[in-house]
Amino acid sequence: MNTTARLLAHGRYAGAVVLLGTLSACANMANTPPGTSLADVEAKFGRPTLTCPAPNDALRVVWSQQPMGQYAWGTVADRAGNTNHITQLLTDQHFELLAKGTWTPQQVRCEFGPPAEIATVGLPSVTQIVWSYRYRQAGAWNSLMYVYFGQDGQKVTRFHPGPDPMFDVDSFPWF
Repeated sequence: MNTTARLLAHGRYAGAVVLLGTLSACANMANTPPGTSLADVEAKFGRPTLTCPAPNDALRVVWSQQPMGQYAWGTVADRAGNTNHITQLLTDQHFELLAKGTWTPQQVRCEFGPPAEIATVGLPSVTQIVWSYRYRQAGAWNSLMYVYFGQDGQKVTRFHPGPDPMFDVDSFPWF
């Protein structure tokens, strides 16, 4: 049985259609004009996943589809409650911000939203915390961006993409 037939046979097609509908609705967030009030953005797209304090009494606002989705959008609302440009956060280009400066877990969470998964890797004497973000690498590939925090868990030491096993149909025995 080919992959498409297996997906149809197991009801995943309907789920994919619903997911695509949700994604297309959220994709319009980036079309929100700068200066739109945060209240208007929330009325149209729902409450944000998280908010964090930003400089100048502003508010960092993130809408995320993690843990299962591949998209997150962020903006900054000024003290008057008006948003600047809403941007897609989970992209290769945006993850490159992690290469500049020192990033704490709180800064990563406020910039990219909550991770899809948090794991510990390494030997008992040398472990690291790894946050994984689901995203579409290069806008095409179902991937995870792995963000590693050092042994003390307090700063990013490295990051890299990898395939997302959630989308590996051949790894599921019931297909």
